[in-house]
Formats: sequence, structure tokens, C-alpha cells
Amino acid sequence: MGARTSGREAALQMLFALEASGDAVETVIARYWRAFEGHPGSRGYAEQLVRGVAEHLVELDAKLRAASHNWRLERMTRVDRNVLRLGAWELSHNAAVPRPVVLDEAVELAKSFGTLDSGAFVNGVLDRVADELSRR
Repeated sequence: MGARTSGREAALQMLFALEASGDAVETVIARYWRAFEGHPGSRGYAEQLVRGVAEHLVELDAKLRAASHNWRLERMTRVDRNVLRLGAWELSHNAAVPRPVVLDEAVELAKSFGTLDSGAFVNGVLDRVADELSRR
């Protein structure tokens, strides 16, 4: 598993914990690294993702609301919601990662940690987010 892939997995787990606990971002990050070692090269990217999502949460959630027809953000599973936030952040704030990579990685995360329908759902929503971003 590559450093970015491992970083995304760690970031998803931290975002899940962040949302569940309501603790501060730095507290969740520190707690996570005390409990898990992870891929040695993944820590920097994982932290960049978590801080980026936390910093741009309102903006990301607005993008996801606009792209998720018939699904309120609050009704999504916590896994799907946070995978979508990670993907939306990468699409809008990290041009170094190509669109197909972001979508593929998000779908894989959703399949690994979500429900049977999570992969297709995440793919559809993030594809709409990416389309909207490309129009700008």
C-alpha cells in the first residue's frame, strides 16, 4: 500500500473519530498516532488531509450537498460522508492528485469501510463534485 493510500485510510479513521468525539482536530490526530503506527510515509499526508477537511468543512459540505441529489448530508453514513469530504478536499485543494486517482481511491475506501452500496454512491457524488469544479 502506498503512502498516500495509507494516509487516506488513516485520515478517514481520524475524521470518523473527530466527528464521533467532537474533540479538537489536534487532539484526535495525537490520539490516533499514539494508538496506530501506520505506514511510515503516510503520516504527513494523513494529517494534511484531516487538517484540510477540518479547515474547509463548511465549503466541502456545501459542495457535497449540491452534488448529492436526494441525500441529505446528515442522512449519509459517517463513513460515506467522511470519504466524500476527503475526496472533495483532494479534488478542490490538491491539484497534484489527478481526478481519476481521487475517485478510485475514494471508491476503494468506501468499499473497504462502508456498506455494499457505498462505492457506487461515493463515485456518483464525487464525480458530480469534480464536474462542477471543472466548470469553474
